[in-house]
Amino acid sequence: MKKLRSFYKHLKYPPITERKWIFPLAIGSVVSLFILFLTTLISPNGTPLLPLYRHYTTPPSSASIFVESKLQSLPISAVSAPPRFAYLISGSAGDGGMLRRTLQALYHPNNQYVVHLDAESSPEERLDLHKFVVNHQIFRKFKNVRMITKANLVTYRGPTMVANTLHAAAILLKKGGEWDWFINLSASDYPLVTQDDLIHAFSHLPRDLNFIDHTSDIGWKEFQRAKPIIIDPGLYMNKKSDVFWITQRRSVPTAFKLFTGSAWMALSRPFVDFCIWGWDNLPRTVLMYYANFISTPEGYFHTVICNAQEFRNTTVNSDLHFISWDNPPKQHPHYLTLDDMQKMVDSNAPFARKFHQDDPVLDKIDNELLFRGQGMFVPGGWCTGSRDNRTDPCSVVGNTTVLRPTAGAKRLENLTGSLLSNDSFRSRQCI
Repeated sequence: MKKLRSFYKHLKYPPITERKWIFPLAIGSVVSLFILFLTTLISPNGTPLLPLYRHYTTPPSSASIFVESKLQSLPISAVSAPPRFAYLISGSAGDGGMLRRTLQALYHPNNQYVVHLDAESSPEERLDLHKFVVNHQIFRKFKNVRMITKANLVTYRGPTMVANTLHAAAILLKKGGEWDWFINLSASDYPLVTQDDLIHAFSHLPRDLNFIDHTSDIGWKEFQRAKPIIIDPGLYMNKKSDVFWITQRRSVPTAFKLFTGSAWMALSRPFVDFCIWGWDNLPRTVLMYYANFISTPEGYFHTVICNAQEFRNTTVNSDLHFISWDNPPKQHPHYLTLDDMQKMVDSNAPFARKFHQDDPVLDKIDNELLFRGQGMFVPGGWCTGSRDNRTDPCSVVGNTTVLRPTAGAKRLENLTGSLLSNDSFRSRQCI
C-alpha cells in the first residue's frame, strides 16, 4: 500500500529536475507569438515589416530579371532652381585666341566648361590656353573650367569628333557637379545672347528637352554617306590625316533607323547620361556603326535619340544656331560678317557660326548684344564691380543666382515659344 501511495504521489508532484523543461517551453511560446504578431504589421507602402517570404504585390514580369530594367536615367533637377549649362568648346591649330574669347563670352559661375585644343595644335598653343585657364582669378575661384590636357586627335569628318564630344561629356558627368543641358560649340561659334538671357529663357522649359536638328529623310546622304565605308586614321594614328574610303559598300541598317542633322546641339543631362552609361546597348551599337560613316557628328546623336523609346519624344527640331548655308548646303557654311548682323538678330537664335578670328562683326556683337568690353566677361547679375577706368565689372563677384536679362531673353523666348507652340510636338518628333 505504501508503494502504491508513493507511486500516485510521484505522478501528482514530479521531481523539480523533471519540471525544468516547462519554463523554456513557456518562454519560447511567448517569443513565437510575438514574432507572429510582427508579421501581421505592414509598412506605410504596404509591404510587411518582417516578411517570412518574398512579397510581391504583383507577379514579377519577365523583364525584371534583367539588370537593365533596374537602371534608369538620372533624375531631372528641380525645376525651381535656375538651369545650368555644361559647355564643350573645342578648337584646332590656331584657334587658341578665339577659343579664349568664346569662353569669356559664354562664362557664368554656375555653368561648367570643358575646353579642348586638338592634337593638331602646337604644344605651345595648348600650354598657353592651359595657363589662361588655371591662372585666371575667376576660374580659380569657381573651379568650373577644365581643359583636356591630353589632346585628342580629331578628324572633323570622322568619328573622332564624336569620340571627343563623348569624352568631354563624361568629364562633365563625373566632375562637373549639377547641370541640366550639355552644349557643344567650336571656337568659331559665338553667342548672340548673354548667359543671363539664356538661363532666364530656359528657366521656363522642361529639363528633359533635347534641342537637336534632325530628320529621317536622309536623301542623297544614303548613297554618299550611309552606304560608303570610310576609315578614320585619327582612331589609330598619331598624326592627323583625312579619312579614306574602301571599295566595299554596305546596305542601310535595318536594326535601327538612320537620322541626320546638325552637328551642334543642346542635350539634356538624362540623355547624355544614357549615351555614356548605355544601360541599353543602343548607344554602343550605333557608335560602332558610325565609326565608318562620313560626317559622323551629323548622325550619331540623332540616330541614338530617335531610336531610343525613352527619349525619342523629347526632341526639339532646332540646333539653336544661326548658320548661313549654300543651297544646296556644302560641307561648310559661309563665314559670317557685318552684312549678316541683322539676320543674326532676327533669327532669335542664341548662337551663330562660323566666324573668322577677330572679325569686326564680333566686336559689334560684343557692343550691341552682349555689352562686353574687350578681354572681359559678359556682365550679368553676378557682376557687381564698377566699369570705371575700363575695369571688368565681373572682377567683383556678387550673388551668382541674380539674373539681369536683356532684350536677348525676349528674342530667345520668341524662338522657344515658336518651336514649342504645337502641344503635340513631342508625339510628332523623330518621324
